[in-house]
Amino acid sequence: MAANTGFVIVGAGLAGAKAVQTLREEGFDGPVVLLGEESERPYERPPLSKGYLLGKVERETVYVHAPQWYAEHDIDLRLGATVTAIDPAGHEVTLADGSRIGYAKLLLTTGSSPRRVPVPGADLDGVHYLRRLADSDRIKEALGSASRIAVIGAGWIGLETAAAARAAGGEVTVLGTAELPLLRVLGREVSQIFAALHTDHGVDLRCGVQVAEITGDAGRATGVLLADGSRVDADAVIVGVGITPNTQLARAAGLDVGNGIRVDAHLRTSHPDIYTAGDVANAFHPLLGKHIRVEHWANALNQPQTAAKAMLGRDVSYDRVPYFFTDQYDLGMEYTGYVEPGGYDQVVFRGRTDTREFIAFWLAEGRVLAGMNVNVWDVADPIRALVTSGKPVDPTRLADLDVPLSDILGPHDPTRR
Repeated sequence: MAANTGFVIVGAGLAGAKAVQTLREEGFDGPVVLLGEESERPYERPPLSKGYLLGKVERETVYVHAPQWYAEHDIDLRLGATVTAIDPAGHEVTLADGSRIGYAKLLLTTGSSPRRVPVPGADLDGVHYLRRLADSDRIKEALGSASRIAVIGAGWIGLETAAAARAAGGEVTVLGTAELPLLRVLGREVSQIFAALHTDHGVDLRCGVQVAEITGDAGRATGVLLADGSRVDADAVIVGVGITPNTQLARAAGLDVGNGIRVDAHLRTSHPDIYTAGDVANAFHPLLGKHIRVEHWANALNQPQTAAKAMLGRDVSYDRVPYFFTDQYDLGMEYTGYVEPGGYDQVVFRGRTDTREFIAFWLAEGRVLAGMNVNVWDVADPIRALVTSGKPVDPTRLADLDVPLSDILGPHDPTRR
């Protein structure tokens, strides 16, 4: 039997779509099979909690490619196709219908799933989790009819959906376990700015609380009961308490798994013919010198391009600095870099936090680990340069609006401001 020369990609989200696109752009003309559990062709997820949920963009804009693109590029796109097993030794995947597909190289872009809240009532009608396009449709419909919305979770998804709910005119209560929203991600100095943003827009922000139960009547959610006995009445409950990487297939196949599927800088797993990209990849980052797993759009967009090239034998590694963005009310921001929770010793602000037009920099031993520009634009590149340089900077100059960001790394001239 001749060796299989085809490539199989398991997971038809943004990462899978960008991988097959890259394979064709790089000149691979062999068989390519893209397998997706959903009935929708590959789409991007950020609009689900931003523009699409707010009704600002049309449904067609969320898709990665036009419907005919896959056939035109000879991509065997199979939707509603669930992979149940991987045989690394036999170079085959098994589908739920019992069929098998052989591969020369396999890419896993299996993504992640929303964490459930482990309390009574979590599965009542009117309790929403946001991950898929259909979820966004249901939440959009709920926001159009519900007058009171409870959001469990004060992370990015929780805050973005809270902003959408306020834009729809609902009374919104956000319930978070930490002292401040986004505290673990941004630290106290910046997370309190996001807390103020939401309270200024009329959100009832309750931090440091524990959910005991989602209450219901006749099978439908009616509110949230907190551990202290207080109750939040709600016509709809949105849960955003994080995601869990979908590692089940990889684990069962004997691949190295730990906080995702562990891969090297080339995005190769512990098996030489299996690669991973996107939310599920816990990849060694050459710049940071450690394994990190990034759950953001830019990673799903760019990482699979490296994986596809590596599958073709190119000498490539993934060393892009993590990047993500958010839009909430009149605040837009971009974040570039990577900071472990509590892994910084100083935050430097450049601009005005009171008007929410500033850049925040997280530093450790004088080196910029990450920068977040809020309502300040066209600065992602110089921020990235500061992060990747690894050089100590003068915090005073970093905060000085009269010193161009591009000059921060240059020699200090005391005659120049």
